[in-house]
Amino acid sequence: MWKRQMIITALGEFEVFVQGLGEPVCITHLYSEFNELGYYFADTFINDFKVYLVNLKGSGRSSKPVVGAEMSMKESVVDLEAIREELGLEQWGFAGHSTGGMLGLVYATCFPDSLSKVMVGGATATNKYMEHEGSMYSPSSPLNKKWKEIFTILESSDQTTEIKRSANREWTDMSLYDKRKREGYFQQPSSGRVVQRRLDYFSFYDLPNFDIRDELTRVRIPAIVYCGRYDAQCPLNFSEDIDVRLKNSKLYIFEESNHFPYLEEKEGFMTMVSDFRMMN
Repeated sequence: MWKRQMIITALGEFEVFVQGLGEPVCITHLYSEFNELGYYFADTFINDFKVYLVNLKGSGRSSKPVVGAEMSMKESVVDLEAIREELGLEQWGFAGHSTGGMLGLVYATCFPDSLSKVMVGGATATNKYMEHEGSMYSPSSPLNKKWKEIFTILESSDQTTEIKRSANREWTDMSLYDKRKREGYFQQPSSGRVVQRRLDYFSFYDLPNFDIRDELTRVRIPAIVYCGRYDAQCPLNFSEDIDVRLKNSKLYIFEESNHFPYLEEKEGFMTMVSDFRMMN
């Protein structure tokens, strides 16, 4: 089980879960909530790093945002800076998957001196992925109609918990390379529940203007960028573009993965995490 800590900063109180030994690395997701069960993605780091798994404002027992802008990506990385300073860390690494990876890129552009290294995966530096036919979020994707049905259910206050769980399962299945292996991936209990208020803020306020491609060309932090070959949320070419723009990065492509290589190709993913530990 992960050990819970409450970190009090000038910007608010934050719930942080800690496990592992070694170099410090921060892990979070823009709109997920964690608990003592950890997080499948973060679990792969604990043999190589001391992991700080952070609940951002409005998640878990962390402070509630007073205004919506406190849930933005830029304000979220300011909060992470406050946590780092309170922990007494001169630097830490950052690792994020999907929207957590997008947050990591924002962190790297805003506070490069605070990061020793960064890993981002299944991510994008631009909202243009929403127009790409390879992404389920694009109207031109054959998966888009089904995804819209799922999203409507997840947003509804009229649906039962069971129906929402079923819809979330379908969303996950759409993001797996081989959904027949699903049960094997999710045997161990974990956390990472979607915080709808944070997801809504991202969707309606951050995402419409999100494009930090030019800013990435000035980032020189050691970086790993990874993606599943068949990622149906943020297609591979967006990770390839991130890798090209970063000055000191290495790209890993998982050939038998969709959006979750840390589950679908766990052994190879953990080898990549060990490579990340060796970067300097």
